[in-house]
Amino acid sequence: MGIERNLADRKGKDFCELPKETITNNRSRRNRRRSSKKMPPVQKLFETCKEVFASSGTGIVPPTQDIDKLRSVLDGIKPEDVDLRPDMPYFMANASHRRPKITYLHIYECEKFSMGIFCLPPSGVIPLHNHPGMTVFSKLLFGTMHIKSYDWVVDLPPETPTSVKPSQSPELRLAKVKVDADFTAPCNPSILYPEDGGNLHCFTAVTACAVLDVLGPPYSDFDGRHCTYYTNYPFPNFSVEGLSIPEEEKNVYEWLQEKDQLEDLKVEGKMYSGPTIVEN
Repeated sequence: MGIERNLADRKGKDFCELPKETITNNRSRRNRRRSSKKMPPVQKLFETCKEVFASSGTGIVPPTQDIDKLRSVLDGIKPEDVDLRPDMPYFMANASHRRPKITYLHIYECEKFSMGIFCLPPSGVIPLHNHPGMTVFSKLLFGTMHIKSYDWVVDLPPETPTSVKPSQSPELRLAKVKVDADFTAPCNPSILYPEDGGNLHCFTAVTACAVLDVLGPPYSDFDGRHCTYYTNYPFPNFSVEGLSIPEEEKNVYEWLQEKDQLEDLKVEGKMYSGPTIVEN
């Protein structure tokens, strides 16, 4: 738009006497050049998120075709697209903490979705936490990470107890392990749904690694989407009358208990400094 305004402000005879078709052709060529310029990957991700999460809200999962579209865009993003390298200070272990400091690079957030990157040094841990009513996309940009994720157990027969209240302790709820494995980039993005896919998860950096996260909608205390952390216990640690799990399946069930405090977790927020997002 700035180009056309500058031309219109010119008072010279040469511009005024240009044939109409010449002006149109020049403008068409400029438009073609603009359209042929490749959109930066992070801008494409932003534009796709705007479409996919346009109607997002607590517990609302985007349509399958939108899920696939956003997954495809995320899958194509590389570390260099967001100006990250494994030798940057974010990924160096800090000996002053038992757990290395984690850096969160804030890219964008609105009421519909958020975009950001977690930078973890070796042995960095993002403790077990939930994503209430949220659909979450995670893309491992580089490195190796151990991911353990759970879903709350809701598919047992009616009247089967799935919680236990120890004396003087917070309630424990039964969860089923969905993933417990190492992942090395490049690998497929992971998707967590409000009730499925491993909505509760823990990240442990085997090597220095970076994770691009997209949340729709983002955390919001005002809207009841609180980030809650948990401690996990093996299933045999607690017995509940009326709850029976086959012996061969007991290793995929664990008890999760809310934590009031997190020890040694240090996350430093920084503004993202990669390619700029343009809001239209």
